[in-house]
Amino acid sequence: MTEHLTKETFLQKVFNYEQNQDWKFEGDKPCIIDFYADWCGPCKMVAPVLEELSEEYAGKVDIYKVNTEQERELAMAFGIQSIPSMLFVPMNDKPQMAVGALPKQSIEQAMKEVLGVSQEVN
Repeated sequence: MTEHLTKETFLQKVFNYEQNQDWKFEGDKPCIIDFYADWCGPCKMVAPVLEELSEEYAGKVDIYKVNTEQERELAMAFGIQSIPSMLFVPMNDKPQMAVGALPKQSIEQAMKEVLGVSQEVN
């Protein structure tokens, strides 16, 4: 399941930008943060893909959602200009932003390349 973040939970689980100037990831596994709005058509297309990925990669990647209408400060902190925007956050490296409604294959490729996570084939 994807998890909706407020500013408060974002500061705890991802990055406390109020205390740290330099990037310091607070999570225990890589994550994707989907910046979206309820009125955004492309965001609605991406949502079920992210739900699917959150189940397929459970325990490997956390997938979070930030409603840019409700969490304007978070959207501003990351310079969100257009949505959907996805922030790929690896464990020990700088996060990378992707803008637009990405197809599942592109998201999985970014998970592999940026987050170092791939789905094990049994």
